[in-house]
Amino acid sequence: MTWLQNYDPIGNALLSTLVAAIPIVVLLGSIAFGGIRIHLAALLALGVALAVAVGVYTMPIGMAAATTAYGAIYGLFPIGWIVLSVMFVYQLTVRRGHFEVLRDSLAGIAPDPRIQVILIAFSFGAFIEGVAGFGVPVAITGAILIQLGFKPLQASGLALIANTAPVAFGSLGIPITTLAEVTGMDVLQLSAMVGRQLPFFSLLVPFWVVAAFAGWRGMLGIWPAALTAGLAFAVPQFLISNFHGPWLVDNISAVCSISATVLLLRYWQPKDRWQLDKTADALPTVRRHSRAAVWSAWQPWIILSAFIFLWGLPQTKGWLDGVSRLEFAVPGLHQLIQRMPPVAPTGAAPEKAIFAFNWLSATGTGILLAGIVAGLTMGFSIRELLDTFRKTFWLVRHSLLTIAAMLALGFVTKYAGTDATLGLALAQTGTFYPFFGTMLGWLGVALTGSDTASNVLFGSLQKITAEQTGISPVLMGAANSSGGVMGKMVDAQSIVVASTATGWYGHEGEILRYVFLHSLVLASLVGLLVYLQAYVAPFSSMVVK
Repeated sequence: MTWLQNYDPIGNALLSTLVAAIPIVVLLGSIAFGGIRIHLAALLALGVALAVAVGVYTMPIGMAAATTAYGAIYGLFPIGWIVLSVMFVYQLTVRRGHFEVLRDSLAGIAPDPRIQVILIAFSFGAFIEGVAGFGVPVAITGAILIQLGFKPLQASGLALIANTAPVAFGSLGIPITTLAEVTGMDVLQLSAMVGRQLPFFSLLVPFWVVAAFAGWRGMLGIWPAALTAGLAFAVPQFLISNFHGPWLVDNISAVCSISATVLLLRYWQPKDRWQLDKTADALPTVRRHSRAAVWSAWQPWIILSAFIFLWGLPQTKGWLDGVSRLEFAVPGLHQLIQRMPPVAPTGAAPEKAIFAFNWLSATGTGILLAGIVAGLTMGFSIRELLDTFRKTFWLVRHSLLTIAAMLALGFVTKYAGTDATLGLALAQTGTFYPFFGTMLGWLGVALTGSDTASNVLFGSLQKITAEQTGISPVLMGAANSSGGVMGKMVDAQSIVVASTATGWYGHEGEILRYVFLHSLVLASLVGLLVYLQAYVAPFSSMVVK
């Protein structure tokens, strides 16, 4: 029997919205102010979400249990699988001492830590985002910044702030192509519209992330590097998204940004000398290494990037799926829940719940194979590889539990309809809907940890509400994705990836407090831009027709 979602179970829209928000308040409050370990906070919020779903929204207990299991399994595979595999590669490089050489080579290219933030967290992170996504850029760039001598809070927070502008086109454009599938809108129009929003922030973020690290004066000291990196990313981002499509936007833009910044540094260096900690004498010692040693240090990451890129190609993924993909309809959940208007159009199909076990084509598998190949080239024996993998698993065990609980929480909010209650509340904002609709995308990513998932949750709602209010559906569909990227830095999944990669697990509350205001202000700026594009010339001329 199909269960129909009810977005106002209390009979009062305000009270229903407040109740729907309780799990989010519990999650963020317990992390930021309760001093509770993040995996326990995630489990607590999951319990509250289940109580709201069953006790208030009258979701059948069996469905609630099936939803929880579905979300937890999805959290472990593919997302947890990616985190485990990336950390495996990282641990291999640490055991061989290659990460120190990598650190020294990067410090040689950009000795100023402010430029290291731009080159590594923003430009190199954008490249990894373009081929992988799902927290991989934060894990890799955070680990590199730690090795360069950044404090754990700085490394975590700066990696999260920098991993924003590229997210909408991440993982070979999957967030945009998924949004097109969900809404029925043209993928090239959506790509072009996002490409007329995010380049403003691609130009801004390098300045912003350095200012968050070094303050206003510190940022002014390296403005040529910030301008070069941002402009070299923003211009290709606009051109490729508007004249080619969403698939290679991040990859090409990131390569342009890295190349332009490195070229600038050959002819320009900041005049003021900046240190990570002017009172510390225990900063990492930067040494010169032979070309062979530097090549060996970079080799695992080159192999990793090549595997991720290869695994992300549609042709590769399609072939691997054909020989390995297994799909299972979730018992007691698949096509048994019906979303209702205005969240879904009248006559929409019941919600699907299919778990795809694409064990061979999964990005995490590609990363694991890259780690094995890299490990063998570094001289590891099979026994040493297995031992490193075992130790890595133990290192990230709490992180995997957190990710499983977080995805279970996100799935419960989706299938119970509490996410739609929150979304409808934001949709009732009249002429201010372009701003608050953008914030809805931010909320979606903050809840799910994925711009793709946010587009799945709220894409149809954005289209329906835009049509009802006379605003361009393409504009609001793109706004959901563009606004969502700023929520990436505050979702619990990304925060736990950052804390794990930087060896700072258990301090997630401090990381959340570090990035929250940045996330909210940047999302508000995106909302302001979308509002101007909806109503105010000449910005309104930017809307794709």
